[in-house]
Amino acid sequence: MTISKGPQVFPRTEYLRRLAAVKAEMIKRDIETLVVTYDRNINYLTGYTARSAYVPQALVISVHEEEPSLILRLMDVPAGVHLTFLQRNKVIGYPEALVGNPEKDGYDAVIDFLQEANLTNRGVGLELGQLPARAAENFKKRMPGARFVDCTHVVTWIRVIKSDLEIALMKEAAAIADAGMMRAAEVIRPGGHEADAIAEILSTLAHGANGKHGTGIANIFMCSSPRTGTCHINWSDDIFRQGSQVNLELGGVRHTYTAAVMRTFSIGRPSDRLCRLHEAEVAGLEAALDKVRPGATCNDVAQAFNRTIGKLGFEKESRCGYGIGIDWNEAVTSLKEGDMTVLKPNMTFHLMLGNWIDEDFGYVLSETFRVTDSGADVLTRVPRKILEI
Repeated sequence: MTISKGPQVFPRTEYLRRLAAVKAEMIKRDIETLVVTYDRNINYLTGYTARSAYVPQALVISVHEEEPSLILRLMDVPAGVHLTFLQRNKVIGYPEALVGNPEKDGYDAVIDFLQEANLTNRGVGLELGQLPARAAENFKKRMPGARFVDCTHVVTWIRVIKSDLEIALMKEAAAIADAGMMRAAEVIRPGGHEADAIAEILSTLAHGANGKHGTGIANIFMCSSPRTGTCHINWSDDIFRQGSQVNLELGGVRHTYTAAVMRTFSIGRPSDRLCRLHEAEVAGLEAALDKVRPGATCNDVAQAFNRTIGKLGFEKESRCGYGIGIDWNEAVTSLKEGDMTVLKPNMTFHLMLGNWIDEDFGYVLSETFRVTDSGADVLTRVPRKILEI
């Protein structure tokens, strides 16, 4: 018995379109082979979503072949066959002897594959920013005749502009994020345990919205008093208390495509300080969104926000956001002053306006938006208010 091909998130033509864009970049860099090792990029180019990147794996793309070859740990080959658009013979397993082996690992299997295909004396692209240093050295040692080119962000830059099919998933993910945040407003109560509230929120994120289930759980950060002056804390083994504040960040997920949203909760009447900061942040958010249009830059959006809250007596030290898509963060764009990336239609961003002012005081507000020909299309739709409990 062999495993069947599973339902494909995108049609074959979509994956071939993406691969064609990658191959065009390879030709520009005069390389015949690209070894993709970043799991998000492998997902983007094949549909592979299994969480197996804790061991070496790679997608080998040749400018001369329509389909790439996916090299996985042998036990993950059925997942590769089931999840991806690739033909069965394009999913290759390496033996268990290369796992937990101090001398050789799965990257040696990738090098063996390149040698057998007579690709070791040509231009080869590597995602050096993602490869372990030992693996990068091994490529150079075992392939002394190859000309290596750093292609760390080649695929990620292509991912930045979404197809309409991807945008549809981003919208579904945004609706799930909204549902999770509104469920939080129902279950955060004084005397209740943070873990119990999280359990309800996670259940909502899995059940999904509008008939579309969540297909994964993204980061979820719950920073409650006195922990609101920081951002990346999981829920605690504590209860909610009257008079406290909760900063919540979560994301909805549809087939790895993620939309994020952040909101601030107040259990009881919010303080005057929090209200003033909230009013400034909302004004800044609206000013930033007003700047979004094709031809504007990430810098323009950040400046609009920073100048607006500055006039109202506040300052935000961290960036205002970043590109978002597969598994949350796209690492090549930032909504910050100095990033001159030009906005183009179907780019998607998390306009992340968390502002951590003192060690025990901060505030969060965010939206996920898409760049359109006419401006910003805000995908998340939770009310822009302090959610008072």
